[in-house]
Amino acid sequence: MIIVLLLGLTVGVILALTGAGGGILAVPLLVFGAGLSMAEAGPIGLLAVGLAATLGAVMGLKNGTVRYKAALLIATAGIICSPLGLWLAQRTPNRPLTILFACVLMYVAFRVFKRSLPPSPASKAAVATKPPPCVLDAQRGKLNWTAPCAWALTVSGVIAGGLSGLLGVGGGFVMVPALQRYTNLTAQSVLATSLAVIALVSMAGVAASSAAGHLQWAVALPFSVGALFGMAGGRLIAARLAGPHLQRGFAAVSMLVAVALLVKALGS
Repeated sequence: MIIVLLLGLTVGVILALTGAGGGILAVPLLVFGAGLSMAEAGPIGLLAVGLAATLGAVMGLKNGTVRYKAALLIATAGIICSPLGLWLAQRTPNRPLTILFACVLMYVAFRVFKRSLPPSPASKAAVATKPPPCVLDAQRGKLNWTAPCAWALTVSGVIAGGLSGLLGVGGGFVMVPALQRYTNLTAQSVLATSLAVIALVSMAGVAASSAAGHLQWAVALPFSVGALFGMAGGRLIAARLAGPHLQRGFAAVSMLVAVALLVKALGS
């Protein structure tokens, strides 16, 4: 139990330091640290990430940075697809599931590392000349809803929900880039809205997994408690650390974990 608690603490700290996508390391830590299979670790990772995201989302609601209508639309699409991903996870052999997770983790590592680099003049010009489909009206303080905007956010929710159920990830690595690409929200609002989506989708996945009897509460509870304490403690030191260095460090760790997962899957 102490080991599981420490693993959860590690996940919470990573979430606090790196943002919404940091929870993707919860499942690998459970696989290597607690000896669980991918299908067993997925629902536990969802619970821990979902609780930590709920804490962040509540703070965002109090600050007025959560775009709750966008979060509800994305989460609804995600909640519909999450049970399908969970159903597939329980019927997919551990090896291909591990390989898929490793590939997704490598993609996340690449995206995080790329975001840590200074933007090129060409990318700045492209952003400046091409407005996103979802534009925030500064006077009303609300998004201007159009068909392209609703469609872009719905597709993002479908992808995040499917991966949430299949791999036990919160979907922050999908939601944050999607909101950055499809909206002109501030970085603070993107993170808070993403956390709200993750909280809703993750809790729906946890409920479905628990109802199906696939959630090991003896491991899930100490892991989740550790994650919450890690989130609280990590927030105290996050402001003192440089963002780009943290992102590069997270990308390096994620790449190493992905390689370790591949070696484990191919060698078993």
